[in-house]
Amino acid sequence: MLVAAAVCPCPPLLVPEVAAGAAPELDAARAACSDAIGVLAAARPDLLVVIGPAEQSGRGPHPQGARASFRGFGVDVDVRLGPVPPEAEAEAESAPGAEGRSGLPSSLAVAGWLLERAQWSAAPVEGLGVGEPLEAERCIHVGAGIGARADRVALLVMGDASACRTLKAPGYLDERAAGFDAEVGRALGEADIEALKALDAGLAYELKAAGRAPWQVLAGAAEGAALRGELLYEDAPYGVGYVVAAWS
Repeated sequence: MLVAAAVCPCPPLLVPEVAAGAAPELDAARAACSDAIGVLAAARPDLLVVIGPAEQSGRGPHPQGARASFRGFGVDVDVRLGPVPPEAEAEAESAPGAEGRSGLPSSLAVAGWLLERAQWSAAPVEGLGVGEPLEAERCIHVGAGIGARADRVALLVMGDASACRTLKAPGYLDERAAGFDAEVGRALGEADIEALKALDAGLAYELKAAGRAPWQVLAGAAEGAALRGELLYEDAPYGVGYVVAAWS
């Protein structure tokens, strides 16, 4: 059963080396993400599943210890998706992703950085890359399966809201974006799973809201768990909606 969830944005700019001189602009978001992951650890889960949006090559399951790199963003920063148990170290070094080559989507790479920063050791970690086109019903079904994986399951759910909040945003300005993001922030802050299930996939796609599918997986996992939510951060730096929330 799901006992806790943390919702975090997934821009590589969360990694200070990637953001470079702009790093202080996301300090509040980083602090909120740390607080949300602290809620996960406090729940004493048996399993942590990290979910994030992914392109075709990064979709599907990813094992604990899978490696990723931010070298594509011009910085020499490598991360792993959770710590590698000593007995699995040799296997992890020879697996895909060694030496910085990885099938991890960037969303899970950012999650790996957040977990390393938090010195995560509370539970085994698994990753799941979710395709943006995945329909709501399928997302909810996948989430229900994850929630049944262990007696105490925690989720770290990565995903951004719209990318259309300003003229300089990646998706330019769309007048619908602010209202969409406000509803997302409300639903995540209140752990309103019915509202998350009802998110319009077509509108989310038009607004470049990459978090839609992961949030609906969360909604499926949370069915019957009676968790309470808290909104820890909500802003739109660079014209992209970022939300941090904790459920427990």
